[in-house]
Amino acid sequence: MTKVDIISGFLGAGKTTFIKELISKVYSGEKMVLIENEFGEIGVDSRFMQDAGIEVTEMNSGCICCTLVGDFARALKQVVDTYHPDRIIIEPSGVGKLSDVAKAVSDMQEDAQIEVDSLITVVDGKKAKMYMKNFGEFFDNQIEYANTIVLSRTQMMDEAKLKECIELLREKNEEAAIVTTEWDKLSGDMIKAALEQGHDLKKEMMELISHMHHEHHDHEHHHDHDHEQHHDHDHGHHHHDHEHDHDHEEHEHHDHEHHHDHGADCTCGCHDHDHEEHHHDHEHEHHHHADEVFTSWGIETVHKFSRAELEDLLKLLSMTQDFGTVLRAKGIVQTEEGGWLEFDMVPEETEIRDCKPDYIGRICVIGTELKKDELEKVFAK
Repeated sequence: MTKVDIISGFLGAGKTTFIKELISKVYSGEKMVLIENEFGEIGVDSRFMQDAGIEVTEMNSGCICCTLVGDFARALKQVVDTYHPDRIIIEPSGVGKLSDVAKAVSDMQEDAQIEVDSLITVVDGKKAKMYMKNFGEFFDNQIEYANTIVLSRTQMMDEAKLKECIELLREKNEEAAIVTTEWDKLSGDMIKAALEQGHDLKKEMMELISHMHHEHHDHEHHHDHDHEQHHDHDHGHHHHDHEHDHDHEEHEHHDHEHHHDHGADCTCGCHDHDHEEHHHDHEHEHHHHADEVFTSWGIETVHKFSRAELEDLLKLLSMTQDFGTVLRAKGIVQTEEGGWLEFDMVPEETEIRDCKPDYIGRICVIGTELKKDELEKVFAK
């Protein structure tokens, strides 16, 4: 029986880095497959051959990294049949709902001989309040259905901010284990203890997920008007709700040789009846797919950027509404001097770093109400 960990987290939360922590500190020695279920028109770090809708490459520690294209359940079974791994780590899109991904896996448990071992959500502690307010339907879902919540960038938070963040998370999930220790100080035993603490909660969560989702499609037609209201309210005020904190945070470092992050970036403790009813009602009131709310834009490019030019463009994406509400931008481009730069951007934070050459430059942007014509003007040169 292959064990499955689903590791969700909103755009730019640090899922990739935490997965590396798991692989090196907890699952070393296991035969693993990492599956990335991407959202976006163009994969930024793809360097693989496609085979029946699955892109595969070798990773560090003997892992195999796959990006699923097309039917998730079919491809998941194919991965199990082909590689017979001890464990599968699934990294959903940052704008996906954890309950949706868990449901897809749950439906395949018997057929593919797999078992969900952990439902983990990585949360950027500094942005939790903002994302909860602006993208609650998606962000909250990732919190509500996790049995373990791992906070990132806590080294950038003072005690008061960290306490406030935990209180917000506890409003959505009373029982999940919450990891607040800085990641460079986390031992494998500490991570294992957090995962084990949430094991019973995971069982309850999977039971809830397996029973509640079958009604979604019957109810979706009731929510079209709600969706429009939700979209206008949440996204029209997105930048007003930013907490203008300009500290330089330590972004996840993507190692091109070992890991490929294709996303451009889906618990309640149901011990009491009221809590379960709350989740049931919440899902019926707001069940939208990521592509109803979020937009992606991507290009391949041979344009050579200077670092200064790239910095200016990313600052515009991050700090203005000139291109819509940009939640994540990432890519790899060639420089005027012949080198290559890799970049990541989330609201108000940007990292640009030197990297190994790739076969072509690629850029991907995710957000809401993106102005694709404007993005085309500045990037598609």
